[in-house]
Amino acid sequence: MKRKLLALILALGLMGSLAACSGGAPGGAAATPAPAGTPAAQTGAPEAGGDQQADDSDLAYVKDKGTLIVGMTDFAPMDYKAEGSDEWIGFDADMAKAFAESLGVQVEFLELGNWDTKAIELETRAIDVVWNGMTLTEEVRSLMSVSEPYCLNGQVVVLPKDKAADYTTVESLSDLSFAVENGSAGAEQLDELNISYTATQNQAAALMEVASGASDACVIDLLMAGAMIGEGTSYPDLTYTVQLNSEEYGVGFRQGSDMTDAFNNFWKEAYAAGTVMETATTYGVQESVLEP
Repeated sequence: MKRKLLALILALGLMGSLAACSGGAPGGAAATPAPAGTPAAQTGAPEAGGDQQADDSDLAYVKDKGTLIVGMTDFAPMDYKAEGSDEWIGFDADMAKAFAESLGVQVEFLELGNWDTKAIELETRAIDVVWNGMTLTEEVRSLMSVSEPYCLNGQVVVLPKDKAADYTTVESLSDLSFAVENGSAGAEQLDELNISYTATQNQAAALMEVASGASDACVIDLLMAGAMIGEGTSYPDLTYTVQLNSEEYGVGFRQGSDMTDAFNNFWKEAYAAGTVMETATTYGVQESVLEP
């Protein structure tokens, strides 16, 4: 009887060791085969080639996770929320929705707290694209892969209407106190002119600085000035005088990203279909749109 009991114990021990070697689930429970078509993420098993695919193709990475995360700031008429709504709208926002739809994914907007960190947000995959009336400066081109230009723009000096007549040249600006979005093309222009300024989180905040009297003037995008200042706008008592430069807008992706070509192809097709100009007309920026 003892021999039979010993044999049984040894047999059970051998079966246990074989089960452990067969890759069973943690805790000794046998792994249940997943139904055909079940994503690897739901079974707890790594998807074959998943990391490599994400590294090699941004397009595959975005499609695999099912969302396109758009980094932007509150910047009418490109990205903003209508009064009483939580939905982002605007020329860039609406076209970002259309681009995501063309990829078969959902769009998600992430408002950047610091515009100056946009390239870092891209590289760490906190966002998939920078799409916010971004000026194609040499610095931007060196930090990310950018699309073909899609809009013309410029940096303009905004100040109260009752002061405008005294500040119509670059030379006259030196005694003004300025507010400007941190890390923006407007800040770059003031740096080149050696004019000091108060850095703000975004261009909307820079406008509020002037409207409240905290700063004499600000530098913002011409497209934003057209939508936000003057009669019938949020800031009827403000106007712009000096245009400091001429520039182009582009969309930014990670360095070497295949999303750049995907975007350029999308934009050409959307322009040919009339979608780009129809959307631009909705937000009053049709005169600035470049034909691809």
